[in-house]
Amino acid sequence: MSVGELIPVVAIASGSIGWIATTWIRARHGYPVTDDWGNKVAKGDLDDARRVELLTGENERLQGQVGRLEERIAVLERIATDPAERTAREIDALR
Repeated sequence: MSVGELIPVVAIASGSIGWIATTWIRARHGYPVTDDWGNKVAKGDLDDARRVELLTGENERLQGQVGRLEERIAVLERIATDPAERTAREIDALR
């Protein structure tokens, strides 16, 4: 590859690398990130603290739900493995 063929490749690559570096620096220092036409790119509606709070609440809810489902599965396993007479006695005792 001659120098004449290499110049356009280097020019295009340096422009792309410069754009990436500029965008990274702007984002790192809190400046708004823009697209090719100067429009601001949305960072997100919720800040990080609010997102963590929402995820924590959802996590607690899901853990409670999993606990209830585990209890139900344990009851179903006990019903499935117990002899029929014992299960019938327990049902009659509940009536």
